[in-house]
Amino acid sequence: MNFHLGLFFTRGVSLRTWDMVGNLDREIAVYLRMIEDGNRVSFFTYGDSGDLRYLDRLGGIGICCNEHGQELGQYESDLARIHADTCESLDIIKTNQTYGSELALDVATKFGKPLVARCGYMWSRNCQLEHGIDAEVTREALRVENKVFTAADRVFVTTQAMRQDVLSRISGLENKVVVIPNYVDTEVFRSIDVPLCTDTLIFVGRIAREKNLEALFEAVRPLDVKLRIIGEGRLRPLLQEKYSDLGDKLVWEGGVPNSELPRHINEAKAFILPSFYEGHPKALIEAMACAIPVIGCDSPGIREIIQDGCNGLLCPTDSNSLRNAIIRVLKDEEMAKSISSCARSYVVENYSLESVGRLELTIMYYIHRNRHNGIGSKQ
Repeated sequence: MNFHLGLFFTRGVSLRTWDMVGNLDREIAVYLRMIEDGNRVSFFTYGDSGDLRYLDRLGGIGICCNEHGQELGQYESDLARIHADTCESLDIIKTNQTYGSELALDVATKFGKPLVARCGYMWSRNCQLEHGIDAEVTREALRVENKVFTAADRVFVTTQAMRQDVLSRISGLENKVVVIPNYVDTEVFRSIDVPLCTDTLIFVGRIAREKNLEALFEAVRPLDVKLRIIGEGRLRPLLQEKYSDLGDKLVWEGGVPNSELPRHINEAKAFILPSFYEGHPKALIEAMACAIPVIGCDSPGIREIIQDGCNGLLCPTDSNSLRNAIIRVLKDEEMAKSISSCARSYVVENYSLESVGRLELTIMYYIHRNRHNGIGSKQ
């Protein structure tokens, strides 16, 4: 029994946003698999009519957007009316992240649809780490999580640690919270035959405080290496100015389409993720799938993926520790080759698009079938 899924984007995010940061192809992959299986998918975005230009790239995914360019709050108030026909035709509503998920919950309630609340990272935890436990933004994140997760038919989280966090503070969700990790298309992200830049390291991610890039820049300062930085963020101009003395040691690539990342990753000697914290970092598992050595800081979200000395290297977040890990990877070719091979095998076994997509599809079918048969899908 096939279904029609409505995906509600993170508040304020459009298809153009996904495209600009290079994530469009990666984000839609699992939904294209759903369509291949005979289902329908519609995206509810915050973009204006420009989002409709992406129809040809979405492989049959429908688009409901802010065509008339309304102010954000007004569009949210009017969405259920503007897109009423599509909302009525949905069988399941899903959120892409927790921020903005109350709108998805309101629409699901209004039209009597089951809700799947997905969170690729724990919004409240990130707020707590960045602003403190008593900050207003942290309290708001906790309020929204409690409300939406309690009302949802299923809650998708990307790690076991996130599941335990939710269960420890919101009662009655034991049968609703499911671990659906981020996926990698291991046919795209793999070892490919490109010239290796033996003096080049690579970072992929947002240019943000929690990524701990200053420690990484200090780590490479005395080394005879280049660091390729792929990604965008508000801190980029500040960091470029602060570290302008490093010259061409830092190669700022900006945003790169996801389809081009395998080439960039394969050209590098090692991938580095120095973050203070992560959810379930896609860039890390994509680099591991490419079978290059990965270095990550011993931080939440990273330590759950990297097994130190087996499929990568873990180190503390300070610049000296990062530098020592880099030197180790560059000097010990046998070790680097071993952890690279193990990294690829680990990702294929745990995070392939095929296996993760099938897991999500199975749960969607279960929710739809039970709702169609009049059985509560929250069981």
